[in-house]
Parts: sequence; structure tokens; C-alpha cells
Amino acid sequence: MRSRLLLPFAMITSATLFLTACGSGSGGPGGTGASAVAAGSGGVPTTDVVSAERKDDAAAALLPAGTTRLTVAISVGGTPPGTTYLSDGTTLTGQDVDFTKAVAKVLGIRLKVEQASFEAILPALDSGKYDFGASNFGVTDERRRTIDFVTYVNDGQGFATREDSQLTKITDLRQLCGLNVATGAGTTFEATLEENRHVCADAGKKAYQVQTYSEQSAIWSSVQQGRSDVVMSTINGLRYAVAHQPGLKFLGEYHRLDVGFAFRKGTKLAPAFQAAVNKLLADGTYARILKKWGTTGSAIGKSRISPPEVKSPADHTA
Repeated sequence: MRSRLLLPFAMITSATLFLTACGSGSGGPGGTGASAVAAGSGGVPTTDVVSAERKDDAAAALLPAGTTRLTVAISVGGTPPGTTYLSDGTTLTGQDVDFTKAVAKVLGIRLKVEQASFEAILPALDSGKYDFGASNFGVTDERRRTIDFVTYVNDGQGFATREDSQLTKITDLRQLCGLNVATGAGTTFEATLEENRHVCADAGKKAYQVQTYSEQSAIWSSVQQGRSDVVMSTINGLRYAVAHQPGLKFLGEYHRLDVGFAFRKGTKLAPAFQAAVNKLLADGTYARILKKWGTTGSAIGKSRISPPEVKSPADHTA
């Protein structure tokens, strides 16, 4: 269910974060995701790391004239540090939430928050339905053709599985041949898996099967119940899940990606958002957000606008 709420960011605190009228997220009925487990045990951090942030006139001056509020689309239901619910079932929290709130405070704007499925956000930006999206969007060359990005962390692709699996580390997609791979719908993970299906046939092996889900809880349920053999998801999200959900193990990083706020192509908002992220880097709020979510390894030196995708040594796609 999509909920809408206009948030006066200058007035809310980190304890309340984003408030939504309804929704179940991964912590809802039937959810078995790591976020639900962590929230239920009090494991999701609630430290206030952004309420002290103040408007920066230089950054705010870069906004298009008359900009006082924007509509942001956020996908709810991911594993922390992605966006999830606290145990009260109504309060949203996550690394993207903190960065979005902090940037809004730097720019002195109010936000109208709309929940949407992950795969629906990017296509809706071009229509003007949302001004930007904040859901750990990886910056890829394919996406840059139609979307502008302002980077704020470096995350990427990784794998995890059950603790009793014989898999130890995934460095090549050919290791997935013959397996069922669970991942999120509309993600870079799905695209990577689909684009490289040929690697198994090229090696004379049985193809892997891609199983896509819209809810993170469904992904973990599939693995826990044996319907899937391995999960492909964000590096930070997988590390968090393994740390907070018994019976899982991390299979390593596969490909690093810059992550950014997403905008329609040609947006006039990018320079202001870039300046706001760089302000957070300079005043220490950036470091506090990463420390809160245990993602200091994802720090960037400066924000960039739509940088090219880096084909790192860890990228073993054939």
C-alpha cells in the first residue's frame, strides 16, 4: 500500500525518521526477512545522526528557483541498511532514509514521501510522478542512458546462502550453474544474471535459474526453505542479513557499484544534491550515518553526478 506524507524535515528527529500511514514491509505478516528479525530483537539502530544538520545557503542556492518541496519515492521492505520498519510497524528507517533526510535539511526543503515498489520508481521519474528516488540505486551505464544520479555511497553486488551450503565464495557466475538464484525484481542483480545466462551453456553446464521477488522477505524465505540455493543482492544488505539472521553466510563481493539518488534525465536538481552530499562529507554527518549502519567500507571521497560504471577487478562477468 502506498502512503503519502509531507514531512517538515526541520522539525522531525531521527527517532521518528519517516512516518507512514500504513504498510507491512518485510516485517509484516509472514515476513521472515533479516529486517523483521532485527527489528523484533531491537537490532535496528535508532541513533540520531542527522537532526543537528542545518541549511547550507550555498548548496540551497543551487536549487531551481522556487523549489521548496520535492516528492521522493522510496522502496520499503529491504534488509537494513536498506529501508525497513522499526518494530512499531509504522516508523521507517534505513541508510537511505538518513541520507535523504540529511540532504533535505542541508537544502532547506520539505519532502513528500511516497512508497513504491523498487522496479516502479525509475520508470516513473521520467513522467514527473516523483522528483527523485532514494532506494540504493546502483549507477550503471545502462541506467545512465535514461536516468541522472547523484552518488552518496559505494555498494554493489554480492552473494549469500544458507550456512549449511557447500558454497564458500562466488567469484564467477559459472559457479551458479545448475542452481536457483533468488534476487530482487528490477534490480542490477536481475539484469546481471539475465545478461550472462550464456556462461553456463558456453561452459557446457546446466543453466542457473533466476527467481525474482518484489519483497526482500520473500527472497530470504525462499532460501531458508530450500526453494533457492543462493541470493544475489547488495553487499551491505547481505552483510547485515548474515550478521542478524541465523543460518546464513556471506559468499563475498562480486562487483562494486556507486549508489546514488535517481532523477529524470536532464534534471536541474543534481548540482544542489551533489553540493548537499559534499556538505555532509565535510561536516562529519556523512561519517556518522555510515558508522550507524555499519557501512564505513562504502564511503566515497566526494559526490559525483552520473559517473561511468567502473569495471572493477571484482567484476567477473563473462
